[in-house]
Amino acid sequence: MRKSFFAAFFFASQLAFGQLSRTEIITSSESNLRASLLEFREYLSLPNNGKIDEDISLNLNWTQAELENLGFQTQILTGNGIPHLFAQGKLDPEKKTILVYMQVDGQPVDSTAWNQKSPYIPELMEEMNGKWQSISWDSLDEIINPEWKIFARSSSDSKGPTMAFFTALKILKEKGIEPTINLKFILDFQEEISSPELAPIVEENKALFQSDGILIMDGTRHFSNLPNLTFGARGIVTATIKVFGASNNLHSGQYGNFAPNPVFQLSRLLTAMKDEGGRVLIPGFYDGVSISETDLKAMSEIPEDNEVMALEMGFAEAEKVGRNYQEALQYPSLNIRGISAGWTGKEVRTLIPAQAVVEIDMRTVKETPNERQLALLKQFILDQGFYLIEGDEPTELERKTYSKIASFQSRNGSQPFRSAMDSDFANWLDRGMRHVFGEKYIKTRQTGGSQPMAPFINILGAPAVSVRIPNPDNNIHGPNENIRIGNYLEGIQTCLGILTQEF
Repeated sequence: MRKSFFAAFFFASQLAFGQLSRTEIITSSESNLRASLLEFREYLSLPNNGKIDEDISLNLNWTQAELENLGFQTQILTGNGIPHLFAQGKLDPEKKTILVYMQVDGQPVDSTAWNQKSPYIPELMEEMNGKWQSISWDSLDEIINPEWKIFARSSSDSKGPTMAFFTALKILKEKGIEPTINLKFILDFQEEISSPELAPIVEENKALFQSDGILIMDGTRHFSNLPNLTFGARGIVTATIKVFGASNNLHSGQYGNFAPNPVFQLSRLLTAMKDEGGRVLIPGFYDGVSISETDLKAMSEIPEDNEVMALEMGFAEAEKVGRNYQEALQYPSLNIRGISAGWTGKEVRTLIPAQAVVEIDMRTVKETPNERQLALLKQFILDQGFYLIEGDEPTELERKTYSKIASFQSRNGSQPFRSAMDSDFANWLDRGMRHVFGEKYIKTRQTGGSQPMAPFINILGAPAVSVRIPNPDNNIHGPNENIRIGNYLEGIQTCLGILTQEF
């Protein structure tokens, strides 16, 4: 019989409600952990770039089989050639209905940047002397250490949460226990490119998606790594700004002091966008944002320390957009996510670049719609004296006429959303969390990232709440993405706690 470290992490008291006691939830999740992790390994081995049709098909087939084995009826909903997997169980008119959103795709990978053979060959690792070292998967046959991690693309974002939910359903099925609510599922295979076909599919299938609440199985936990519910997410818009100098790169000796360098023009533009404290200076950027005293009180109850967080992340002082991390997340943000001009390093050349390019992303909140923020950014560039062109390159006449020329291309991504923290749906989730974790869990008003929930909320009128499972140090979107096994186990327990509470 395998031993476990996990029981010590939880409280001894039990609550009267629920079809499974707290002890039963912990015991069942631990006894099913090994089998779940091995199946998770299989799921992670499927490449899942949402831009590659073959990847979508592999993951669609796998998840469809999984849901059908759990007793759910499935159907494929297609938008512009892109499949989305819908599933539902039997619908009891006496029960509330919950729609579960699951993200299946992951960010593209650069295998050479990972500390393993491939991001799609999952590695079980243990930290030794400050470094993560691979250990045999046979180690799961013995004592399973909650501090071990599984490294693979989408281990945290978001196949881990999906597998935790599937495992909870398997446990209930084995025990002959039905969830206290009706379940519907929508699986998204293009979340990482802002789910371009999701809104039309929801619009065309309103009756199919109708539900009393949306449970989002996606998102990283708060910095404290406490079990976490999150009631909103910021939206995202992106822009590419290209500033033009001469029509060709020019020799810096021959033409320095004569030909303008677009890098300096771009630098002055970017500097004008933010003050030294990190606040955006674009007029109207924060208009409409208000935070109530109730919201501020809820934020103050979340355990975090600005200085400690800054040191953990490797910088000296946080920006001054909010008084703390939680408050900062309630405002829209402007980020430079990439910048390029000329050459650097071994390729450096004594040239005046012909152009300089910056990639910007802006996170939006409910009070600052995506379209408005894009319009404000574009107007700000115009107000700085730039002439904006429509095409990729200025015409000869434009180059002769205007001294500051730029192109502006934008993309509107996921919309922001926020759900009430005191609704019947929210209270049902709260009961499930408390049943398992007592007071040792947190509720956050809004996450800094983006999720494609606005179509469901706007079209169906249903609230959406995210269950956060992965550890905050999980490297999502980057090399060496991982999930801590202790978090994965708590994810299974979270789902069991929620699914057995009366709504």
